[in-house]
Amino acid sequence: MGIFSLITGRPGPSGFGSASTAEQVTEGVDASNLTAIVTGGASGIGFETARVLALRKAHVVIATRNLDAANEAKQLILKDNEAARVDVLKLDLCSMKSIRAFVDNFNALNLPLNLLINNAGIMFCPFQLSQDGIESQFATNHIGHFLLTNLLLDKMKSTARTTDIEGRIVNLSSIAHLHTYENGIKFDGINDEKSYSDKRAYGQSKLANILHVKELSRRLQEDGANITVNAVHPGLIMTNLFRHSAVLMKILQLLSYILWKNVPQGAATTCYVALHPSMKGETGKYYLDCNEMAPSAYASDETLAKKLWDFSNKLVNSPPTTSN
Repeated sequence: MGIFSLITGRPGPSGFGSASTAEQVTEGVDASNLTAIVTGGASGIGFETARVLALRKAHVVIATRNLDAANEAKQLILKDNEAARVDVLKLDLCSMKSIRAFVDNFNALNLPLNLLINNAGIMFCPFQLSQDGIESQFATNHIGHFLLTNLLLDKMKSTARTTDIEGRIVNLSSIAHLHTYENGIKFDGINDEKSYSDKRAYGQSKLANILHVKELSRRLQEDGANITVNAVHPGLIMTNLFRHSAVLMKILQLLSYILWKNVPQGAATTCYVALHPSMKGETGKYYLDCNEMAPSAYASDETLAKKLWDFSNKLVNSPPTTSN
């Protein structure tokens, strides 16, 4: 997939390209036997992902910090699709306490779990620490989803085993993973405010999303679990993720307007990887415009992926500070 394909929307080997929408790439798919969690499913491409999964008859759980926004999103989905099955649960990925409470609340619903869409994220934020004392972009975009995924894995494994339906995990990464700190992940200075760069910290968290996929995929295959895990770059979409750098992004949008997608196009790759039959058995990969793409050298480094896994486990089990 080159720059020509990006600009023209010309389809790649999958039959889809940058101009494809989430509805188009899931046309004809019956997901009525699937249950999905979509983090950050109340707005932007997360909402479009939740809407299209519900349109294809999946039971969708919107997991988000803002319950008012989530309930509004649910009503919007039901307005156009009265038969939609949508639940709403509170989840703050910046808080391990909230993540654990979410998993308890989800398990209390006694639902299966086939699809986990790790969509939520923050971008280009000023330096701040999470409730657990971890740099906020790394905490929210990577550590939060790392813990959430680990806590839901047993449920996903048992669902896949009892239903004989392949489970799928999708991590939303970004082409921004190319723009990270020296050596990829700043293991020895994750909370170093002096060397903090809001852009590189975002890139680092998006690199971590792909490395998470690489190592988790390896472990799931080793376990013989019927679950795939892949990363996607949704494309350049002007959503409220850009609230911390609106002026800069408006300028970039004017300069590169032809590369920007609308929200239905932005959700296409997530929905393709989550639902399309041709994705069966595909795991540990990175997708852009509904086609496989080679990520950066850092993102392909198996040793780095294992090191990040161990580092993340340590942070989850012994966070720098614990909020009351």
